[in-house]
Amino acid sequence: MKILFYALRPFDELAYCQRFSQQYGIDFDWVGQYPSADNFDRARGCEAVSTIPCDMSAPVLDALYSRGVRYLPCRSIGYDHIDLEHARQLGLRVSNVSYPPTGVAHYAVMLMLMCLRKIEPIMSRARVQDFSLKGKIGRDISQCTVGVIGTGQIGRTVIKSLSGFGCRILCYDLYPNADVKALAQYVSLEDLLAQSDVITLHTNATEENYHLLDASALQRCKDGVVIINTARGKLLDTDALIAGLKSGKIGAAGLDVLEHENGLYYYNLTGEVIENDRMALLRSYPNVILSPHTAFYTETAVEHMVEGVFRSVRSFADGTVCDHEIKLD
Repeated sequence: MKILFYALRPFDELAYCQRFSQQYGIDFDWVGQYPSADNFDRARGCEAVSTIPCDMSAPVLDALYSRGVRYLPCRSIGYDHIDLEHARQLGLRVSNVSYPPTGVAHYAVMLMLMCLRKIEPIMSRARVQDFSLKGKIGRDISQCTVGVIGTGQIGRTVIKSLSGFGCRILCYDLYPNADVKALAQYVSLEDLLAQSDVITLHTNATEENYHLLDASALQRCKDGVVIINTARGKLLDTDALIAGLKSGKIGAAGLDVLEHENGLYYYNLTGEVIENDRMALLRSYPNVILSPHTAFYTETAVEHMVEGVFRSVRSFADGTVCDHEIKLD
């Protein structure tokens, strides 16, 4: 049994691969690039291929399958980058990973505070020695209503963290959690949009919630609303976000994810022309914080992500239950 890791980072993931390879008795190989025609052949002799979010469309799956790959253990919670229907047709088995929710949750709270307190313009002006106060006045999160969309593990951790600030917390989820009700109030999505000063996204990307926050939804928000997204870029209509920022309807945005980010994040593109006009425009706004999908990035999370790949492949190979297998039927 052998795993090929695509886009593996030797400075943090490799040591964990070496440790868990011995622990689980599974060999591995790795390349530093995303899957492509230039490196598909590296998958020969590997029953499993592990990726981070990248192009895993039908042609890529066909290329890997033809070289003997049968398992696709993602090194991420999200798996929407994989053509799941085509994977089902080929008989490929797909899994994701989990890691402690605190890293992403605390990062989301950090982005809220940075947006509310206007840290981006404060620090950029301080770098040119503009220490004046005009235009820097912020908002106290304790006086805000924060709306949390999605109350899974990360959303629940956000709510628990926010409860210490004393702010009013609203939440929306198709499947309410009993523990959350002690700290926050479940409301309809309509009420959450209408009443929240800050809205933070913590739900998976599915066909049903594609552009969950679109132009219509954003128009129903309070004037000056702060939008936080550390979940998936597809949840937020970027064009609608830009229009809202231009009009002033949206007061600020803290984004760790972005539509069409695949092929950009996790690479050093210094000096290169980036073909993502929306990214360039958002980066020009003083009330937007755009970080490169790093909310997850802690030592603990990376360790869990790598081990999760070996654990899933071990289960696939042994015919035992894989807790993180994505059901394709």
